[in-house]
Order: sequence, then C-alpha cells, then structure tokens
Amino acid sequence: MHLIKLPPRCDRTSTVALLPEFIATQAGQGLTIDASDVEQVGQAALQLLVSARRSIEGASIVPSAALLDAAQLAGLSDILFDGDA
Repeated sequence: MHLIKLPPRCDRTSTVALLPEFIATQAGQGLTIDASDVEQVGQAALQLLVSARRSIEGASIVPSAALLDAAQLAGLSDILFDGDA
C-alpha cells in the first residue's frame, strides 16, 4: 500500500509538486491519500484527486473537513469518497 500525504495548502503549486508521486504509484499497488491536514484546496488539487480515484484501483482518501466541504461544493463527494469518508 502506498501513502501520499497532502499538505495543508493544496493549491496549484503543491499539486504540480505532488504529481510525480501520484504518477509513480503503480496500478494494483493500492493508494491511500492522507488529506487529513488539508485546510485549503484548489481546483487543481480536486482534479488530481478525481484522476487518482479513477485511474488507481483501490485509491482511497482520508479527508479533512475542508476537503469534504470543497468536494461537496464542487459536486465531487461521490467521486472522491464513495463512502470512504
């Protein structure tokens, strides 16, 4: 199982910095995205999380309250959490 820890501020800059780590995650390896410390989340981070959930089988997200709120506002809760949260 692979773990990726998201920073408190998930803006475009941090998303670009995290992209290689997401790409390096192998299919079938499993992925847990620890977003429990996220306080601010931008559209680029939401797009990266949607991509991870759709392309990495078994990817799960441990969300913060801020991420849950942002996902709900963007209409992405079902895609991102699928009952995980």
